[in-house]
Amino acid sequence: MTLETNRIAVGGNTRRRLGAGTSAVPIVLLLISLAVLLWASVRYGQRAQSAGQPDVVPRAVTPRGDLAADEQATIELFERCAPSVVYISPLVRTVRRTMFGYVEGGVVPSGTGSGFVWDATGHVVTNYHVIYGAEEVQVTLPDNSRYAADIIGVWPDNDLAVLRIAAPSEKLHPIIVGSSSDLRVGQKVFAIGNPYGLDFTLTTGVVSALNRAIRSPTGDAISGVIQTDAAINPGNSGGPLLDSAGRLIGINTSIYTQSGGSAGIGFAVPVDTVNAVVPQLIAHGKIVRPGLGVNLAADVIARRLRLEGALIVSVNAGSGAELAGLRPTLESNDGQIVLGDVIVAIDGKRTPDNRAVFDALREHQVGDTIKVTIDRNGQRQEVPVTLQAVDEQTRVMQRPR
Repeated sequence: MTLETNRIAVGGNTRRRLGAGTSAVPIVLLLISLAVLLWASVRYGQRAQSAGQPDVVPRAVTPRGDLAADEQATIELFERCAPSVVYISPLVRTVRRTMFGYVEGGVVPSGTGSGFVWDATGHVVTNYHVIYGAEEVQVTLPDNSRYAADIIGVWPDNDLAVLRIAAPSEKLHPIIVGSSSDLRVGQKVFAIGNPYGLDFTLTTGVVSALNRAIRSPTGDAISGVIQTDAAINPGNSGGPLLDSAGRLIGINTSIYTQSGGSAGIGFAVPVDTVNAVVPQLIAHGKIVRPGLGVNLAADVIARRLRLEGALIVSVNAGSGAELAGLRPTLESNDGQIVLGDVIVAIDGKRTPDNRAVFDALREHQVGDTIKVTIDRNGQRQEVPVTLQAVDEQTRVMQRPR
């Protein structure tokens, strides 16, 4: 028997009892040894893992150098012109159904669009179809300040609208206006807008074609339209198309697409049209168009009568048409219909229907004298007619786009 342990039999079991020489030091040493072994194994594993892999550190940055001249020009153009572009939110009032009936709710955005500041008094230009059907319109400036806009005037025939906001003049940066009559296919263009609500987006491209014709919201032709391959997506409508000098040359209005996205074929209403229409909308709230001073029969009637042109139904008293001797359709004493003159051409351009007549007149101004070719009793003759102001009521869009 030693001093460390004694074995004592108790109830058939054998127990080990610590003797007088037993100490807790070996247990502490054992724990320390285990801790050291654990630390060593971890360190060994880390070294083994990093033995075949270099330390991960950021790569050295290579200085870029100066931007290319065309890049600098594009950046400067965007920074100079973006303050003139605005974000337009057409708003409609919601209606919810309750157990007590229908109750009006708040106003919510019904779409997105773009526009640009026209002058320092707060006039903003956009597309008519952007605000069509809106009960309220909100304009957001580049500094994210928002203003309720008044609709000053619209002209659906050219898909144009003029708004006005009560913003401080120091926040307004009128766009620089250029010309569209001297554009050439291939020159650079830049579009700034809010595609899909992503405000102040710049896209670039070239003039793809000139003198295209597209249909306005009312179905009339907009002539002289600019075609571009600069990406124009929903939300770009109403935004400016700029030349490389940062001048406004068109207002982006539509795209040709089968998928709903940009297909590289966009259209812009030429600035020469915008510059002719916008001042009239600001001054009168409507367009004073040049006219002959006649009323035309519906095309379906002319077709039934097998007439190739626009049949004159009546001639306004004192009009250029009356002074030129154009004849209206009349009813004789015995009840017979005597057909009036049929307009078959204007300035040598065929006018097979009413729309062709209106399209031809749109290229002129009040006071211009045009050559009207008429068919009178089977005989054709050319008559000079001086155009007069026609106070038309604005026609609304046929359907939402």
